[in-house]
Amino acid sequence: MLSSQGSAVGPGARGCVDQRLRRGARPATTNPHPLTTTSHPLRAAIIGGGPGGLYTAALLKRLAPDREITVYERGAPDDTFGFGVVLSDETLGGIEHADPVVYDALKAHFVRWDDIDIVHRNTRHTSQGHRFAALGRRRLLEILYDRCRDLGVDLRPRTEAPPPDRLTRTHDLVVAADGVHSATREAYREVFRPHLTPHRCRYIWLAADFAFDAFRFEIAETEHGVMQLHGYPFAPDASTVIVEMREEVWRAAGFDGLDEAESLARCAKIFADALGGRPLRSNKSAWTTFRTVVNERWSHGNLVLLGDAAHTAHFSIGSGTKLAVEDALALAACLEEHPTLQEALDAYEEERRPVVASTQRAAGASLHWFEDLDRYLGQPPRQFAFNLLTRSRRVTHDNLRLRDADFTGAVEREFGCPPGTPPMFTPFRLRGLTLRNRVVVSPMDMYSATDGVPGDFHLVHLGARALGGAGLVMTEMVCVSAEGRITPGCAGLYTGRQGEAWRRITDFVHDSAPGTAIGVQLGHSGRKGSTRLMWEGMDEPLPEGNWPLLAPSPLPYRPGSQTPRELSRAQLTEVREQFRSAAERAAGAGFDLLELHCAHGYLLSGFLSPLTNHRTDAYGGSLEKRLRFPLEVFDAVREVWPAERPMTVRISATDWAEGGTSAEEAVRIARAFAEHGADALDVSTGQVVAGERPEFGRSYQTPYADRIRHEAGVPVIAVGAISSWDDVNSLILAGRTDLCALARPHLYDPHWTLHAAAEQGYDGPGAPWPAPYRAGSRPPRTGRTDTPRPRLTLHGPRQDG
Repeated sequence: MLSSQGSAVGPGARGCVDQRLRRGARPATTNPHPLTTTSHPLRAAIIGGGPGGLYTAALLKRLAPDREITVYERGAPDDTFGFGVVLSDETLGGIEHADPVVYDALKAHFVRWDDIDIVHRNTRHTSQGHRFAALGRRRLLEILYDRCRDLGVDLRPRTEAPPPDRLTRTHDLVVAADGVHSATREAYREVFRPHLTPHRCRYIWLAADFAFDAFRFEIAETEHGVMQLHGYPFAPDASTVIVEMREEVWRAAGFDGLDEAESLARCAKIFADALGGRPLRSNKSAWTTFRTVVNERWSHGNLVLLGDAAHTAHFSIGSGTKLAVEDALALAACLEEHPTLQEALDAYEEERRPVVASTQRAAGASLHWFEDLDRYLGQPPRQFAFNLLTRSRRVTHDNLRLRDADFTGAVEREFGCPPGTPPMFTPFRLRGLTLRNRVVVSPMDMYSATDGVPGDFHLVHLGARALGGAGLVMTEMVCVSAEGRITPGCAGLYTGRQGEAWRRITDFVHDSAPGTAIGVQLGHSGRKGSTRLMWEGMDEPLPEGNWPLLAPSPLPYRPGSQTPRELSRAQLTEVREQFRSAAERAAGAGFDLLELHCAHGYLLSGFLSPLTNHRTDAYGGSLEKRLRFPLEVFDAVREVWPAERPMTVRISATDWAEGGTSAEEAVRIARAFAEHGADALDVSTGQVVAGERPEFGRSYQTPYADRIRHEAGVPVIAVGAISSWDDVNSLILAGRTDLCALARPHLYDPHWTLHAAAEQGYDGPGAPWPAPYRAGSRPPRTGRTDTPRPRLTLHGPRQDG
């Protein structure tokens, strides 16, 4: 629905993916029909007469008029759910290039607008510059039906399609565009291997007989819970209205016992202000739950999935119609550009799958934001509006600033940004330590110490990143004992020599990069120790010289790993004292902050996860018992760590595995550490069990930090695929995190923070250039800039008078 969230169309609107990116051969299967030797099928059947199916038919027929194209649709031509359809400029550009006739017909009926209104607690904020285009869904179907008739497509409304196995025998190509409940997909479930994920909100598509003057989000806080309205115009006198709420709110409000007319009346009453007291109308409207559809394969022989049959994306960022139209453009283009049908269908999936996956990730972020809307109700109104607008990560701080500088500037002022200061360069205080900006160099294991002693490599590595402008530079996990190392190359703080070596590094940071803080992360490898250096075989046991491992329970990390010994009570005390001694050495070494590593399956993390802690004593079982030893260690460290210096704790907020730590438990873990004196939680995920299945993607771990920040009420550090300064600004300003920790970007560019400041035109106290580097504070020129601009282009021979 919200097309301004960004384009989902790739080059396939006019061409297919580079053949060099082609996937490997598919697994052998029994095809429903032998593939034709050409990718220009003469007979094609399309199952489903929605926009995706009709537009596919029109494109295929237009490209080859001699084709026989049949569209089967069991409903009537105007039998459709919903009301309005929103299409992005990018999608429209693809339509215009592929079929100007359809584009011109659509253009004549579009309603366009630029504003988004967000109404929260009787405060309305408007953001401009978003560029929407919408029209009625029935009008869209009429246009596509007319185009198909004009081109000679055989349209068969009110006709059930023959079974797909019959169609694949009698046609060269069969396109299944039969929607989210696709019977075709289900008939070949073992081939397509669909994954359908239901979600936690109920929603209903309705309409109002007037046009909103903006895309409108309105929040209603009722006695039963939070409800929201999504509304937008699709005609000069009509608007789509979607009402959405959590399942438990829907039931508490009694909607489960209301008929269609009663639901309409109740929704109109709840959102009377937004509707101006007007009624709502329906079109076979029913409350439903959104389901995300993902298929492992999109084609089988000469049968291919398209639109909602292949994938779905939540309506809050882009309609299924938009994705289906883009699928049709890509499929038609690939059929034209490849010599065989197999190659064409492979290319279609190769091109569209990453685009759809990106859209689904953004849609998932948006969907979950609305599911957890009540988490943000206490934010200041402008920050709430900014948070809503940037919820999917498709719209960012920089993007929104370009669209509406006044609105973004007002959010920044309310947040406390000094004039001309991006959010990432505002200071942040933890106990007695004030960080000059919100950027953290995340802990990164270097595996380059000798007998636990950091050397010149560590001095240069950490010193370079301190000179690079980050507010806080963290060491790698520094081990509290020789047996607590991950590899022989891991650094430690279990001897006086190691403490002296670390002092050399902290002195350099404080003397040469004044204003930069340096923190130490203390940890113990647990069952993940005694392994090779990462580049020699990550997590693989040493070929010789192994040391015995300790863990909460005698469970090897993965097959072939060493089995650890279960910690006895005496060993628990010994390990706790090792942490205490290491903390004392860290204080003497001059570190500004100490982080206790309770994540990634190392020793303390092993106690927290039910997958790695099978103890039956006082340190296993319930979460409170699993927390006991990590909290004992924290207390011991906090006792000797200077009171004015902050302590943070890194946790894995999910194990990405069934039966592991849940998001709810992560909040309880964070609360427990905060109650014991943790100043912030560094929220990571996973790496606890070898069989994890992470959901990778941009900023993919941030939602866990966001939840802990709002529900546990403790400052957080967000980590995980945060790679751009725009993301940092967006997350900070939206109130989803307090600090952002970046790892790989700082390996690529030790001066990442200073370069981020330069690229934003910022030269204030949040990112001062070291005196010796000031001459490099502007990007160097990369080539000539004095070539003359072309002023005139002549088309054809010049005609002299």
